[in-house]
Amino acid sequence: MERYPHLKQTDPEIYTLIQEQTKFESTTLKMIASESYASYSVLEACGSTLTNKYAEGYPRARYYEGNEYVDKIESLAVERAKTLFGAEHANVQPYSGSPANQAVYLALLNIGDKLMGMPVTDGGHLTHGWKVNFSGIHYTQIPYGPSPETGRFDMDQIREAALKERPKMIWVGATAYPHKIEYKDFRAIADEVDAYLVADIAHINSLIIAGLHPSPVPYCDVITSTSHKMLRGPRAGFLLSKIEDRLKSKYFPDSKFHLAQRLDRAVFPGLQGGPHLSVIAAMATAFKEASTPEFKEYAGQIVKNAKTLAEALLAKGHTLSGGGTDTHLLLLDFRKEKFTGKEAAQALAQSGIIANFNMVPGDHRSPFITSGVRLGTPSLTAMGMKESDMHKVAGWIDRVCRNIGNIGSEAPAIRKEIAEFCSQFTVPGIS
Repeated sequence: MERYPHLKQTDPEIYTLIQEQTKFESTTLKMIASESYASYSVLEACGSTLTNKYAEGYPRARYYEGNEYVDKIESLAVERAKTLFGAEHANVQPYSGSPANQAVYLALLNIGDKLMGMPVTDGGHLTHGWKVNFSGIHYTQIPYGPSPETGRFDMDQIREAALKERPKMIWVGATAYPHKIEYKDFRAIADEVDAYLVADIAHINSLIIAGLHPSPVPYCDVITSTSHKMLRGPRAGFLLSKIEDRLKSKYFPDSKFHLAQRLDRAVFPGLQGGPHLSVIAAMATAFKEASTPEFKEYAGQIVKNAKTLAEALLAKGHTLSGGGTDTHLLLLDFRKEKFTGKEAAQALAQSGIIANFNMVPGDHRSPFITSGVRLGTPSLTAMGMKESDMHKVAGWIDRVCRNIGNIGSEAPAIRKEIAEFCSQFTVPGIS
């Protein structure tokens, strides 16, 4: 059956562009660490008739009638999220990861309060206090990050900064940190300074589900995440938390609301109106898929592939931030090269390898050109690639990096080889 037959008839321009993007995604190596492939089931739920429904409020407390069925859908998504992560409370209404993080600020901080977070230049997220984001405009970031020499956290330095500045909240999470995070160590620091500990697990949620990365649930007050990236759901965010507030008597002595209630009120009515019900249904489907043994096998293979790719690149003489990876991503470090991370990312893209230029710890170049390239294995793994395939991928990456000055003549041949290689695999939601 032809895909999108009605769209083809009513809006051929959009139809054609979607088809071209779909072909592009199935003939290139999608190595953006924050991307993967949603299943047919997730795509179907996301494009369902639930798009038509308004349901401001929460299940059994709506401001519109006719929500008997959508109440069940949202409740199912909430229960599946709680079960999947072992959390006490879940909210699945945030439109994406940044609004989820914004809800945490609204629930826990006052304007001007101090927070600890990783700057974007060190691998953190915009919403962890970066100066051009709302989180850096309205709040005061106390920065921490990995050591430029080791690429890993120095917990003694982080503790020293926390004791000196005494932030009200500590973010633990990253977009470009290739190593495991020990939440218990951050919790010990948070306890010393009476700070809320908040984990942003958007990048590593699937590794946590599979037991391949420490879980923040026992240690963190609040956990934020997206449901896309390697969780392979729709583009949306969600919150997990404790129900009670261990610091309420200090920061909210007069509040009649516990932690979970404050978070819910921050999402609605604090920041958002009607939830996107088709997206919540797709989220529920993704949570169900993530609870299967097959999903845990997929998550395990992501890490195996990332480690194999890292080892292969190191063997070819390339430098990786932190010396390798424990997760789904790795950072090529070009600080010693004449070419920049941006030039490398553009050359890789010309050749059919889609990644992004990225800052590395100790980067001397600006965020607009950088000295690094971030690579991820979730999408390749979703296609069915294994360790042996990572050696081929490393070979293409190596060819590109060694021929950046002559990439115009090299790229067409590499691009053709990669397209032929990709045709051997099944692309979820596309093939």
